[in-house]
Amino acid sequence: MSKISLNIVTPERVVYEDEVDSVSVMTEMGEVTVLPNHVPLVANLRAGELRLTKDNEEHFLVSSTGFLQVRPGNQVVILADSAERADELDLAAIEEARERARKLLEEKRGVDSVAFANASAMMERELARHRVASKRRKYRDVGGSKLGQ
Repeated sequence: MSKISLNIVTPERVVYEDEVDSVSVMTEMGEVTVLPNHVPLVANLRAGELRLTKDNEEHFLVSSTGFLQVRPGNQVVILADSAERADELDLAAIEEARERARKLLEEKRGVDSVAFANASAMMERELARHRVASKRRKYRDVGGSKLGQ
């Protein structure tokens, strides 16, 4: 069976680089699952869960905004502003960041549209991080024992 060559890159680092069976990401068009021999595609990412399947095991990551590019030859590149493996997420720190984002949203609502949009993006990112961290805790997913190696 064919595999997909997947690269997940942020401005700071290569978060993941390996062969996978499938990858599911949140885009502005909704969730997209890429399987081998997918048609070429470019899409804007939304903050959300990244789900990888490799050798019948699911692994979870979270990404913020960015781009998904599906290239011919089973190559997938995800360029994200930020991305983290599930095992890198700290639920307590995420809950604190989410509360800061909530307060900032309340302060900027109707006052400063640019600051409000930034606070909304921050909240969306923290909610996505919280979902993945909670899921990891619930299922005890190793979330990256082989990711990034």
